[in-house]
Amino acid sequence: MTGSFRDYLSVSRHSLDTKLVLRCIQIQAIAVGIWMLLGAKLQAAQPHKHWNSSLELTQEKSRNQEPVAVPYQLEPKPILIAAPENFNPGLRLPPPTPPALPKPLPTYVEPIEAIAVLESIQTDFRNDTDNFGQNNLFIEPTAQFRLSNGNKILFKTGFNFFEQGNVDSITNIPFQIGWEGKIGQATLQTAAGVDLFNRLPTAINLNAKVEAPILPPKVSSSGRLLSGLILSANLDQGPYKSNARTLENQITAWRFGPDLYWQIDRDTSLFSSLRLGNYNDGNSEIQSFSRLERKFGQFSLAANLFTWSYDRDLERTSGYFSPSDFLVYNAEVAWEGDIFDFLRCRLSANLGRQRLKGEFDNANTYQSRCTVKLSPNVEADLGYSFSNVRNQDTGASAYDGNSLTGQLRIKF
Repeated sequence: MTGSFRDYLSVSRHSLDTKLVLRCIQIQAIAVGIWMLLGAKLQAAQPHKHWNSSLELTQEKSRNQEPVAVPYQLEPKPILIAAPENFNPGLRLPPPTPPALPKPLPTYVEPIEAIAVLESIQTDFRNDTDNFGQNNLFIEPTAQFRLSNGNKILFKTGFNFFEQGNVDSITNIPFQIGWEGKIGQATLQTAAGVDLFNRLPTAINLNAKVEAPILPPKVSSSGRLLSGLILSANLDQGPYKSNARTLENQITAWRFGPDLYWQIDRDTSLFSSLRLGNYNDGNSEIQSFSRLERKFGQFSLAANLFTWSYDRDLERTSGYFSPSDFLVYNAEVAWEGDIFDFLRCRLSANLGRQRLKGEFDNANTYQSRCTVKLSPNVEADLGYSFSNVRNQDTGASAYDGNSLTGQLRIKF
């Protein structure tokens, strides 16, 4: 009995173990099936995921001859179907900001040097009148430009007006361009242009000047010339702007000759000039001027000598003063000084004699000029002179001439 009961227990225990094993196998099979089903769905939802098959693992194992760990992800990452950026494309997260690129080092750019720089503008004014109804007006501004090499370019224009009895008035507009530069120790100035008239043909004008030191100049620390000897040669050609009649007759002239300036010492100077002229009406001239001056502080004394002679006297036909023998000599006393810090004036009187056609007469000239310093870069001159020195043949009649002069200088 007892043995039968033990056999029964043994069979029952065996049957129970078999059932448990079978039940476990069934649960595992169900789990594997569910797992395989989920794996297929995951592959369909994420086609980019790659899962190695058991065959690949077998082949890999046979190649390496070593067991290889299977990189299975038993818990794949969930797909965020309900993420905010999937509902509204405007809510998608922005891409990461790219790293800032290094800034290029600044490159040095060499400054462009100007070809020419405006240095100054000088406007000359002169109005000459006499007691015979002659009036000559000159207004001529000149702009000076400095080139990068130190040379200078000058542009000159203006408005000129000539009026005379029994002659229609004439208006003149000059145009001229000039150059100034150094050649060794010499200074060279050249200019050329045209003269336009309201009722006359256009005329050409030109001039040239070469200036060279004979004795090296000595200059004080204040800029005052102490000594030196300078010689220059001059050449001019153009309409002879003596008066309206001369212009109406279209008189032109070539004039050339030397100038000599000698600063003997800090207070004594000598200037001398010689001009030879050839006119298109066949006439020729010789003109000379010399001046010796001595300064005594604000005062000065000077002696002047002027000679002028023409080959022929053509004043009645050509219109310009052309004496065969004209001489003027006089003595000058002058004062120059500062009246205010911004105002400087000069007063002078010349007393002497003049000779025309062998006859002598008094020769007197009175001059005044003041310089006003409007600003550090702007100055203006205004002057007046009265003279009875002739510039035309008036016969036995006395001659009186008046000149109003001015100059405006602007520096940049």
